[in-house]
This record gives sequence, C-alpha cells and structure tokens, in this order.
Amino acid sequence: MKDRVLLLAGPVVYLAADLLYALRGWDDPAAGVLHVLGATGYVLVLFRAVEWNRGAFAVVLLVVGALGAAGNIGYGFNTIHTSLGDTDLNDASGAAVLIKILGLCFPLSLLLVAVGLRLRRVGAAWVAVAVALAAVTWPVAHIANVGWLAVVVNVLLVASFGALATSTAPRGAPAPIPS
Repeated sequence: MKDRVLLLAGPVVYLAADLLYALRGWDDPAAGVLHVLGATGYVLVLFRAVEWNRGAFAVVLLVVGALGAAGNIGYGFNTIHTSLGDTDLNDASGAAVLIKILGLCFPLSLLLVAVGLRLRRVGAAWVAVAVALAAVTWPVAHIANVGWLAVVVNVLLVASFGALATSTAPRGAPAPIPS
C-alpha cells in the first residue's frame, strides 16, 4: 500500500493536470492547481527512489530532486498567476530565470531516478528505459507547450511507476536504509 501511494500520487495527479493543459490551454487555473499538487506528489516518488539508492548517488538524487520539485511546483504557481492576469515568468528576465533553471532539474531528477533503477536493479528493465525516455521528452513537451506529448509522457510515467507500485517486491529492491 505504501508504494502505491508513494509512487502513484504524483504521476496520476500530474497526468490529470497535463490533460487539462492539453484541453484548455497552458494558462488554465485548474490545471495549475493540479500541477502544484502533482509536482508535490512527485516528491514522494523522489523519497522512494532515494530509499532504493545509496551513498553519493542518493545524495545527488535528493539534491537535484529537491531543486526540481521547487521548479516544478513554481511552474504550477506560475500558471495560476498567469490565469489571474499576472506576468508569465517564462517571458520575464532577471530573477525570473531561476524558475527555468530549477524547472530543468525536474526532468534531470527523473533521469537520475531511471539511472538509479538500473544501478540498483529495481523493477524490470523496461521501467527504467521508460522513465528515461519520459525524462528526455518532458522538456520538449513542456517547454514547447505540446499538450498531446505532455499527456503521452505522463501516461508513460504512470505506467512505469504503476508497474513498480503494483509489484509485490520490485526485483532487486534493496532493503530500506536503517535510520
């Protein structure tokens, strides 16, 4: 049960957000709210992925993932702000550039999750490949605002993390790190 919640909350809610973006546009306030909630849910995925890894790699994953979560959540709030008529941070310069840098850390963290899945032999090989494919396609879909591609990316992530969440014991999953 724990893995189901940890691994599916973010991807499922984020899929709903991107479905709304694809149907209603990239400044839809409801999509922005789901975006914030889905991005927050991905923090749970990050925590689980960090548990599967060790040492310096786990630390890098945690740091990049935290930065990516900040950027991803920030983009959701940016959508809410633009839906209210405020300045789109994507069109601003100066301090607004920070959201772009942090935002790119999110797909980088997904790529690191995929690498960690293979290094630790967690789950089937196709899961790591699918997460890696989603990670490199994520910026294409979201920077270029290609709604259908964003939905496909999220379906891939729901399927991947869903496969991990529904297996009784992910193949090769190491024991949790003792506290």
